[in-house]
Amino acid sequence: MAQSILRRFLLLIPVLIGITIISFLLLQVMPGDPAERAMGTRASAEDLAAMRSQWGLDLPLWKQYLIFLRDCLTGSFGTSIFHQRPISALAMERLPYTLGIVVYSTIIALIIALPFATLAALQRGRLADTAIRQLFVLIIAMPPFWLCFVFIIGLALNLGWFPTGGVGTGFLENLHRLFLPSLVVGLSTAALVQQSLRATLIDTMKADYVDTARAKGLSASQVFRRHIFPNSLISTISIIGVRVSWIIGGTVVVEKIFSVPGLGSLLIDAIISRDFPIVRGLTVFFAVLVVTVNLITDIAYSLADPRVRLD
Repeated sequence: MAQSILRRFLLLIPVLIGITIISFLLLQVMPGDPAERAMGTRASAEDLAAMRSQWGLDLPLWKQYLIFLRDCLTGSFGTSIFHQRPISALAMERLPYTLGIVVYSTIIALIIALPFATLAALQRGRLADTAIRQLFVLIIAMPPFWLCFVFIIGLALNLGWFPTGGVGTGFLENLHRLFLPSLVVGLSTAALVQQSLRATLIDTMKADYVDTARAKGLSASQVFRRHIFPNSLISTISIIGVRVSWIIGGTVVVEKIFSVPGLGSLLIDAIISRDFPIVRGLTVFFAVLVVTVNLITDIAYSLADPRVRLD
């Protein structure tokens, strides 16, 4: 197991290097001059040239990339042009809000998906099963940004149950304020988990060891509780891991709409202001989070199912 984990770590190195190259080159084609954006259109050519030289924007691309790669390896991910602070410091200040939405939305998704998947599997082919499947298909078809405005108008403005955005000062206040953005992100995850778990439950019900358990005289509830449901949850681990990776990137728009000061809001603000170092640094930072979640998912899946090997 230790050798397999070490091998996975080594395989992540070329992946992360490739991400740094892609993120660096893609930003070169973005319109807008950071120096002109910072100093305004009335700045003289000499002042703009001096600022480009100060920020290293006049260096050859390969030198700029090596500097960027050095910053990533040292963990600073560069220095923001406008904040004049290390990007890692800015990211760590906002990371708790993003991770809060990730964890909160995952919990909401499981609370929604598990009972509905169980009911749909037990009522396979009946009206309840059909209604549940159609409901979650409809949820998948709804764009997250549209759901944001629906919840803001319906639950926040009209009913007044939740604030329209922002964060609080304590745990309970943040739990209340982050519910709507977490619900938006969690609904799409719940839909996929429900569909996957329902199919797995139905397949597990047909397994030979389930028939053996029934032949031993166990009741239907005991067979489901001891054999069907636990074994079906194993495959759900991989689904959750993939969705958590998507949630990390999917919080960008949701955070901006709900005014959550997370990594997504920082990234959008950096794109608008042409703060290239933040955009590059956060792209790699997001990539590190995603590959870390994927690695943890593989390890958890291997521990849950001894038949699975990391290689």
